[in-house]
Amino acid sequence: MIRKIGFCLVLIGQLFMIAAMCIVAYNIWDEVQTKDYTLTVAECVEEMIDNAAEEAAEEIPAYVLNPEMEMPEKEIDGCMYVGKLEIPAYELNLPVISQWSYPKLRMAPCRYEGSAYLDNLIISAHNYNSHFGNLKNLQMGDLIVFTDMDGNVFEYRVAERETLMPTAIEEMKSGDWDLTLFTCTLGGQYRVTVRCERIKE
Repeated sequence: MIRKIGFCLVLIGQLFMIAAMCIVAYNIWDEVQTKDYTLTVAECVEEMIDNAAEEAAEEIPAYVLNPEMEMPEKEIDGCMYVGKLEIPAYELNLPVISQWSYPKLRMAPCRYEGSAYLDNLIISAHNYNSHFGNLKNLQMGDLIVFTDMDGNVFEYRVAERETLMPTAIEEMKSGDWDLTLFTCTLGGQYRVTVRCERIKE
């Protein structure tokens, strides 16, 4: 009887190990697929931004005259994008989807709330290494650059790093921060949150 129980426990343990390996394998595959898609979309966003910047080179940016305006969006593959986010410390150049949702997070970082024009932009992304997986490693003073679809560039410096609970939505949105970036930890128990201050000319 004891031998049978021991055999069953070993078998259950092996099944759990196989299940864990399958989950890890799926997560790796999913991240590779997401990275490839993100790179493709990033190229499209980059081209659209370059074209818009050339057309508006001599004009006063519309957001300067009207900071309350909606951020311009462009459609790629049925999804609306508001710009790109660069994190030079990790050589990341990421398209940013206009509206946040769980399915969209698998594709690219998403605007959670706010606007670059009003200095209250919040961007969320998965903790893939190709997205915000290295957010926890950013150093104070690291440069972050957001460029809208009209080619307007907003530069920021990392000013603070926090760890918040998933339910701390009001704390995520609180504070006088020009840019907030956040992602979940590997276990999903907490949110790594990076606060940034805009570099004003």
